[in-house]
Amino acid sequence: MKRKNASLLGNVLMGLGLFVMVGGVGYSILNQLPQLDLPQYFAHGAILSIFLGAVLWLAGARMSGHEEVCDKYWWVRHYDKRCRRDQHKHS
Repeated sequence: MKRKNASLLGNVLMGLGLFVMVGGVGYSILNQLPQLDLPQYFAHGAILSIFLGAVLWLAGARMSGHEEVCDKYWWVRHYDKRCRRDQHKHS
C-alpha cells in the first residue's frame, strides 16, 4: 500500500474510531435517562463500542504514522540529554 493511501486509510479509521467512541459514550449517558425508555440490552453494546472505537483509533494511528511521531517525541523528551531538566545539577 502506498504511503498516501495508508495515511488516508489510517485517518479514516481514526475518524471512525472517534465517531464510534463518542456514539457509545452518548448512548450510555442517554440510556441513564428514564424518560427516554431506551432498550437496556443496547447498553452493553454501547460499552463495547467504546472499546471497539479505541481499537479502531489505535489501528488508524498505527497505519497513518501518527503513533511514531508521538513515540519519537516521548523518547526525545525522556532520554535525550539536551531535553532533560536534571542536566544542571550541582556537585
